[in-house]
Amino acid sequence: MSADHYLEVINLKKYFPVNENLFGRNRSWLKAVDGVTFYLNRGETMGLVGESGCGKSTLGRLIINLLPPTGGEVFLENQNIFDFTGEKRKELRRKMQIIFQDPYGSLNPRMNIGDIIAEPLYIHNLARGNSVQKRVKQLLDYVGLSAYHINRYPHEFSGGQRQRVGIARALAVEPELIVCDEPVSALDVSIQSQVLNLLKDLQQELDLTYLFIAHGLNVVKHVSTRVGVMYLGKLVEITGSDELYDNPLHPYTKALLSAIPIPDPKLKRERILLSGDVQSPIDPPPGCRFNARCPVAFELCTQEEPELREYSKGHYVACHRLGRDAH
Repeated sequence: MSADHYLEVINLKKYFPVNENLFGRNRSWLKAVDGVTFYLNRGETMGLVGESGCGKSTLGRLIINLLPPTGGEVFLENQNIFDFTGEKRKELRRKMQIIFQDPYGSLNPRMNIGDIIAEPLYIHNLARGNSVQKRVKQLLDYVGLSAYHINRYPHEFSGGQRQRVGIARALAVEPELIVCDEPVSALDVSIQSQVLNLLKDLQQELDLTYLFIAHGLNVVKHVSTRVGVMYLGKLVEITGSDELYDNPLHPYTKALLSAIPIPDPKLKRERILLSGDVQSPIDPPPGCRFNARCPVAFELCTQEEPELREYSKGHYVACHRLGRDAH
């Protein structure tokens, strides 16, 4: 572990039991997150991309201690968050917040916007009396909403406005790290850029650190300092944002990038179509998780799991073919 990193995730795992027998014993496990390691520096945004079911949302919940891990460690400022209990854990909740994917499902429909945003202020004893209303109005102003919205209910807002409320609630306790769990995927395309720009502005103004989870690389391109690509519970590539788009090394990353549409009919990009079936996260077979769909897989890929190794400064890839070609 390095003291230079604000957040460090080491060999993090989360397995869910499936197929219990008559005696309540588990026959197999769904390996949602299986040995993930990376770091996050203060003030940066790390994008985390991958298709549905790859474990990225589970990873985000593990990092902020919403789920207990099966194994591994998460260090925040050199302290293992899984060791925190009682008041120490409550302090952790202030430092780490989450913005959920569904802005409507994450808001209590029986509470008005003012109460929703004020709730964390009461829980953490950050404000009382008239100062609560003042702080709520300040938070609404931060996210581009007006003070007259304070008595309205979630169903009276658009999707983009509801997500702004979710952002304001996350900011209420003055966090340092925010996990953005696909915060724009449920919004119209015209609204997505507004929310992304808002998050970038808030990061600069409040010195926030983001883990930004998304389905596609096109969404994280303009907000991320570094990008990690996940496939079936594993990180297969991590590097700087520009480096990933200019020089993708893993076959899965190349396939994802080839699917991004180019807004110019004169320009054409060769589309990489993946064959084969997605491996099951339930007791996956040995070898690389991507081997059944990989266009450059060879025998070793089905026998031995590749390690995430640094092939150039700050560019980590888990691929046997890359290691063979390098020699």
